[in-house]
Amino acid sequence: MISPGTMAAVRASGAVPSSEYLLQAEGVRKEFPGVVALDDVQFKLKRGTVHALMGENGAGKSTLMKILAGIYTPDHGEIRLRGHEIQLKSPLDALENGIAMIHQELNLMPFMTVSENIWIRREPKNRFGFVDHGEMHRKTAELFKRLKIHIDPDIQVRELSVANRQMVEIAKAVSYESDVLIMDEPTSALTDREVEHLFEIIRDLRSHGIGIVYITHKMNELFEIADEFSVFRDGKYIGTHASSDVTRDDIIRMMVGREITQMFPKEDVPIGEVVLSVKNLTLKGVFHDVSFDVRAGEILGLAGLVGSGRSNVAETIFGVTPATSGTIAINGKDVTIDSPNTAIRHRMAFLTEDRKDTGCLLILDILENMQIAVLQDKFVKNGFVQEGALTKVCEEMSRKLRVKTPNLSERIENLSGGNQQKVLIGRWLLTNPRILILDEPTRGIDVGAKAEIHRFVTELAKDGVAVIMISSELPEVLGMSDRVMVMHEGRVTGILDRAEATQVKVMELAAR
Repeated sequence: MISPGTMAAVRASGAVPSSEYLLQAEGVRKEFPGVVALDDVQFKLKRGTVHALMGENGAGKSTLMKILAGIYTPDHGEIRLRGHEIQLKSPLDALENGIAMIHQELNLMPFMTVSENIWIRREPKNRFGFVDHGEMHRKTAELFKRLKIHIDPDIQVRELSVANRQMVEIAKAVSYESDVLIMDEPTSALTDREVEHLFEIIRDLRSHGIGIVYITHKMNELFEIADEFSVFRDGKYIGTHASSDVTRDDIIRMMVGREITQMFPKEDVPIGEVVLSVKNLTLKGVFHDVSFDVRAGEILGLAGLVGSGRSNVAETIFGVTPATSGTIAINGKDVTIDSPNTAIRHRMAFLTEDRKDTGCLLILDILENMQIAVLQDKFVKNGFVQEGALTKVCEEMSRKLRVKTPNLSERIENLSGGNQQKVLIGRWLLTNPRILILDEPTRGIDVGAKAEIHRFVTELAKDGVAVIMISSELPEVLGMSDRVMVMHEGRVTGILDRAEATQVKVMELAAR
């Protein structure tokens, strides 16, 4: 077996053995407490190809990629790079061997500049041994020019949008001149135009012989960018096919082991009285004069391009950023919502867009994450939490939402993104809300989990809950909504009934 340092030298010399595959994994197994994450799986990446990795949340995709990126060590199995068997003991080992990974959850340093983030631990030095900021700026500008990225190298990362942070992560990975590039849900925060830009970068990298592993839940991306794909299910390898040889339904059957006959199970339910009424709501400099009503049993979809103000409106209604002007009425009575606690007292719940930064408490376990919104509610008596009763309802909710975990004492950071999302949904359902705001509820979620969440939202509407659902995926908005409200640059540009809402009409309103 060759060491990482020796492999780096071999790579640098260009004296690599002939092999059909750039990267191979054979018989890989990985266990966590109570869970077999990978069970004798395989994976093979060819030079100059894009290989998509598909599967439901919890299928083992990200676990295998973290092994290939040196984050996890496999319990069993063999990893071969350019024909050599290797052991990767750290992410630095992987980078030195030409394997870079762009994670689904971004890991940039917010109070450092873009240049400092890209060249961290590799900063150019002047003759006195100090960091040469001028040279670092020049190298970053040169990299961005090559990738056609228009971002100021000297701006702090915290000032960037999520989409631009994703582009910085991509540029950072490319800067290592890696032979293998792993992308985990790279388009989850990108607009259609930014996705096409990313695909241009990927095609260019592929043309230079770089092997790209592409993890996605978006079927249209697979058929547009991937040469072949592999499917995992429940920690097992299912199969590999050329993307030109299969249909979308074939892939779904491989992923879930069953047919998903109704992706958007919208039902016509009785629509009741107005529960939430928003009039001329304004947050200075962000959105202006937003007005709409939501009725009991209604699902109101919010659509618009990135930067339209959809999420800002949701945060203001929930009291995260109180409005500058305008009114909010619940059940016909004007209310002042100046904090999330006030919103919760009015039986409002809000699933935020970013589960890592504003949703999950990553160092806490599943039980603590799920129960936190009701700790001051009916489960507190004489100042003491009724632990037994609260744990019981959390366990019931976990089973109802099919959270894949050995028990609720598992830290939430160890769950897949989809299972984390289910825990957060369970958190808010425990509050028994009458108004439920869902901001990108299925982002980064596999097709099976999406269908489950859609069915659950439909059941809530049948029970009379007023639902506001924000989504960047138009099929989801159109498939689940009774009405669609469209925003552009902080203003409402139209509200469409279900019967008249089409992708064309929504996009016309979103791009005004």
